[in-house]
Amino acid sequence: MLTGSSATDNAPAAPPRRRSAAQLLREEADFRRVYLSQLVSLGGDWFAMIPLLALLQELTSAPLWGALVLAADTLVIAALSPYAGVVVDRVDRRRLMIVCDLLSAGFIATLFLVRTESTAWIALIALGGVAGVKAFYGPAANAALPNLVPKADLLTANALTGGAWGVMLAVGASLGALLASTLGIYWCFALDVVSFCVSAALVQRVRRPCGGGGAGKPRGRVQDDLRETASFARRDRRIVSLLLAKPGTALGNGVLALFPALGAAVFHVGAFGVGLLYAARGVGALIGPVLGRRLLWGQEGRIRLLVLASTLMFGLAYAAFSAVSWFPLAVLLVVIAHVGGSMNSTLSSFALQSATPDGIRGRVLSVDFMFSTLSLGVSQLVAAGLATTMDPPQAALCIAGIVITYGTLWWTLSGNLSARRTTSLPAKRG
Repeated sequence: MLTGSSATDNAPAAPPRRRSAAQLLREEADFRRVYLSQLVSLGGDWFAMIPLLALLQELTSAPLWGALVLAADTLVIAALSPYAGVVVDRVDRRRLMIVCDLLSAGFIATLFLVRTESTAWIALIALGGVAGVKAFYGPAANAALPNLVPKADLLTANALTGGAWGVMLAVGASLGALLASTLGIYWCFALDVVSFCVSAALVQRVRRPCGGGGAGKPRGRVQDDLRETASFARRDRRIVSLLLAKPGTALGNGVLALFPALGAAVFHVGAFGVGLLYAARGVGALIGPVLGRRLLWGQEGRIRLLVLASTLMFGLAYAAFSAVSWFPLAVLLVVIAHVGGSMNSTLSSFALQSATPDGIRGRVLSVDFMFSTLSLGVSQLVAAGLATTMDPPQAALCIAGIVITYGTLWWTLSGNLSARRTTSLPAKRG
């Protein structure tokens, strides 16, 4: 079974029953604060991104800088994630999250200097900095969850945090676009700075230990910590299987880059229609964690089957999406696809948190973050390449085929992995 090794000395005693999401938020004040902090931070990401892309297009009259900003957001996270995991396990995670929020506020503040085409490069530095901070903040928040809620409520907590991404994608992007058109783009940047400060203030009020700090162990070299992580994964190959779960749907997210072309050539909708397709992604990302929690509740042995089902749901929905021309059906299929994508992400995160001791959890979740981000970047490059050689619907079908193939291979290979429990870290070699 994939649960059983996440209890830590700092975790509260498990209650006799599992609580609903509303009960968990009402009764666990520290978890509520971290959750609200994540909502604010995620909303801030999208709140600034959409207006910034519009500003860069306006200043440069070319999509290059916008594409570079999006690429930096992906590649910086992937490059820093392994080292971020070491930091997450070495320092107090609550303090790390606070520092990350304040640094993000500082980086966003530099966007006020982006005024002409010659200053567009500042946006690349600023968003690259925010991406670097996210490489630390995300694993720190996720690694802290088992320290903030009882083991019996960990699945519910993951459903809430997983759904937060979808909610804030829809809310943050919509508000960013609305306020950019009414108040102005730079007001969006100002509000984003405030949002990160609010997020830091929320985490500051957390009283329960969030883990990290190295548990009193002497601090060796970063390379030693990375080798320890690899050794841990080798000892329990189930961890490898879970680390390779998220790339299944991440490899399909490049299809999002095809939405504008599909909107014009196939669905014959303008910017509003393309916006609906992206909003449908957010709706699916909100539903998926809730559905995953319901299907897995009390049946943790289903995790492998549900990861496969969610991956195939994503791939098959986008395969159907590539073949339709009726816009309402296309929107529905995007929702279904991202129900699968977010369910995959939530369930694999829950399983990794449950299977990993606190002393190494940050490193494992950072590797998970890296694999997911790298897969997303690869998918974006594949989508760009396919779009230059074939029609958008054919490109979307090819990407869907990649997801279906990956999911099938993952199921075949993960079936041979050991399911034994791992409750301790490997001994370090002298």
